[in-house]
Parts: sequence; structure tokens; C-alpha cells
Amino acid sequence: MYQAPSDDKVKKLLETCKTIAVVGLSDKPHRDSYKVAQYMQTQGYRIIPVHPRVKEVLGEKAYKTLADVPEKIDLVNVFRKSEDTPAVVEQSLPLKPQAIWLQLGIANEEAARIAEQAGIDFIQDRCIKVEHARLLGHGQ
Repeated sequence: MYQAPSDDKVKKLLETCKTIAVVGLSDKPHRDSYKVAQYMQTQGYRIIPVHPRVKEVLGEKAYKTLADVPEKIDLVNVFRKSEDTPAVVEQSLPLKPQAIWLQLGIANEEAARIAEQAGIDFIQDRCIKVEHARLLGHGQ
């Protein structure tokens, strides 16, 4: 059964995870995934877009799948339907990220179990932008 991490744990992840792969990152500025990734980018995070139909977002080359990303990923931030998340977590495992984060409104017990069994921190149904502003309070 999923247990939400403490604020201290979330803050530590936000302080140490500097390269974030955003699965489902849209290139449309009005979409939540774009707004959240743009905010994180302005806060000093490296954003790596992962989307099968997008070439570039926020000045960064987009990759069709997580497996295509050629560099180390610290955190996988997921903007996909809840039922799609177990497969995204499975695809994340070989990359050994510190954490997998499902955005606000996205939750899946199977995805949580897969991540936890692999020893990867897991957060669901929380907005990384909101948590960053709340816990690291950079005047946002």
C-alpha cells in the first residue's frame, strides 16, 4: 500500500535531483506539463522531454521513450493517465532514477509497488511545482 513520503524526504529529493525526465511533456504552452516543466527549468533543473510526437520542448531535444535518453536521469516526472503509469515505471527501472513522481491527479498502486520493490522513491498525486515552491520557498 502506497505511503506518501515525508516533507523532509520530498525536500531532499528536490534538492538532489537536478535532471528531470518529463514523460508526456507537451510542447503546447497552455498545458500543465509545459507550465510545470518551464517552472522547474527556471529553478535550475535540467528538463528532458519524453514524448513520442514532439521534437523539442523548452529548448531541449525530446526523446520518444525513456530508453532513448542518453544521459543519467535523477527523477522521472510523469504526465500520463493513471492506467499508463505501471508501464512508465517499468521503463524507468533500467535508468535507476532516485525517484518517480506522478503529477497531481495521477495515482496507481501497481506503479507504486513496482517502484518500491525496485528501491526507487515514489510520489504520486502531487504537483512537483507546488511542492517545490512550498518546500524550497524561492519566492514563488
